[in-house]
Amino acid sequence: MSSKTETLNLKYTYGPVASWRLGSSLGVDLLSGKEKICTYNCIYCQLGRKVIYTLERKNFVPVDRIIKEIESLPEINIDYITFSGRGEPTIASNLSETVRAIKNIRKEKIAILTNSSLMYREDVKKDLLSFDFVIAKLDATSHFLFEKINYPARKLSLEKIMQSLIDFRKEFHGKLALQIMFINLNKAQAQEIAEFARLVKPDEVQINTPLRPCPVPPLSREEIAKIKEYFTNLNAITVYESKIKKVTPISKKETMERRGKVI
Repeated sequence: MSSKTETLNLKYTYGPVASWRLGSSLGVDLLSGKEKICTYNCIYCQLGRKVIYTLERKNFVPVDRIIKEIESLPEINIDYITFSGRGEPTIASNLSETVRAIKNIRKEKIAILTNSSLMYREDVKKDLLSFDFVIAKLDATSHFLFEKINYPARKLSLEKIMQSLIDFRKEFHGKLALQIMFINLNKAQAQEIAEFARLVKPDEVQINTPLRPCPVPPLSREEIAKIKEYFTNLNAITVYESKIKKVTPISKKETMERRGKVI
């Protein structure tokens, strides 16, 4: 980035932000609204509990608007361009089209943070195959905890989601991370989740706990360290161990707040 930081009124991109998983990351929000649109309503979500549930994929933001905004950015040094934002990014039906368009104008690798809920769909799986790095979430391997932690939309099946993660790994040639948000409710299930992770065979396991403002308290360093012991023979990293880059955002405060500030 140049010595003088320019603050921009961005609508669809945000950051760059300091990410413990991705270094310096420029966010792309294909849902791009003030309301949270998601397939889950996780109890630890930093965006609040008000949600518009949907399982229907549609186009929210035209690709050319995303590209126009990215082309307007000043010179910045980033490690990843990351699809995230105000809800589940795979709900956007123009996901892979946007990835292709960005790759035509930027050299950085492209990542996505997904809650894994729609990976069982062939169209979603095909879109995810276009990414360099897929960070897929799974917080529970029991239906009881799945509902208690993630509050999924009706008709979503945890069993189907778990199988879709295993199937996706077989086809995906990029980097795959399995992310687990550990809280008091699911910490006792760490061993079962680790056993499932070995079935998925991800390149990386990201052991997380909610450090950003939300109603759910984080687990301590000691608790997370103990949980990590179950993930032997896996490339496991934790939120407490990772070094955070110093990053200066160029998007205005209002945009960062709408997107949750940090990814």
